[in-house]
Amino acid sequence: MNRKLIRPTLAEIKGREGPPLPAQKERTGSGDSFGSRSNSPSPQGRGTQQSGASTASAVQGGRKRVPITETNAEIFYYKKQMDSHTPMVIVLQDGEEIEGTIEWYDRSALKINRRSAPNILLLKHNIKYMYKAEDREVKQSISITAPPG
Repeated sequence: MNRKLIRPTLAEIKGREGPPLPAQKERTGSGDSFGSRSNSPSPQGRGTQQSGASTASAVQGGRKRVPITETNAEIFYYKKQMDSHTPMVIVLQDGEEIEGTIEWYDRSALKINRRSAPNILLLKHNIKYMYKAEDREVKQSISITAPPG
């Protein structure tokens, strides 16, 4: 059986804006996970009610918004470095460098496990940037072996 997508006209949409909104809220709050269906024999009536219900649920429920302070890339990077116990160099806003592995992270802080010093909890707003400790060793060896000039 072929089904056609029947879209409501602009006049139908403008006609629905006022009174049917409370009825849509009742339908979406009924707990029916598949949406409510109308007993109307005309396919046009069903199509407009279903599209209205889906629009109302998209506006009310929608997707969960990701906080601006956290990104999936940041979380993935911390998790990867934690799992592999990668030695990291963290440069703070004042220029101090702290070397250690990331033990755990939070929305606003990192706990760094250091070998030669006690563990330290760093607030993220104090961190300027970070990089792998092996990258620092490579940079130093390049600058030492490079001829001046």
